[in-house]
Amino acid sequence: MKKVELYTDGACRGNPGPGGWGAILVYGKYRRELSGGEESTTNNRMELTAAIEGLSALKEPCDVTLTSDSRYLVDAVTQGWLTEWRAKNWRLKSRGTVKNPELWEKLAGLLEIHRVRFVWVKGHDGHPENERCDELATTEADKYRPAAPKENDNDGGTV
Repeated sequence: MKKVELYTDGACRGNPGPGGWGAILVYGKYRRELSGGEESTTNNRMELTAAIEGLSALKEPCDVTLTSDSRYLVDAVTQGWLTEWRAKNWRLKSRGTVKNPELWEKLAGLLEIHRVRFVWVKGHDGHPENERCDELATTEADKYRPAAPKENDNDGGTV
């Protein structure tokens, strides 16, 4: 299996609000940056989407090290919550339901294709790839923000 590094991050301007995700795939000397966003979403949805999109971009099963600053994402997999949630049809012990089940289901399917090891890093702590993913994600989120009103909206015409 090819060994691939995947770095991911999600961002949201408000929660919910305009959001974006960024992912970087590294395989040997090759590097690919991916990003996207949504007009109204949450930070957790963008964190999950970054991982899903990064893994979905792989054309064959790979041995992946996925690095993220999202405890929500990393802990759900490494602590076995995802497996438990899926087995209980996305129900929580508290009788509630898991948020974002459709995204978790997509991720679970990708984890059956690829061998993925999750690594958590502290966000905004100088990790170069995490910082770049944050930049990609926030740039995408900003595309969905409403334009700020201009201070002088006069076009110079006569009234």
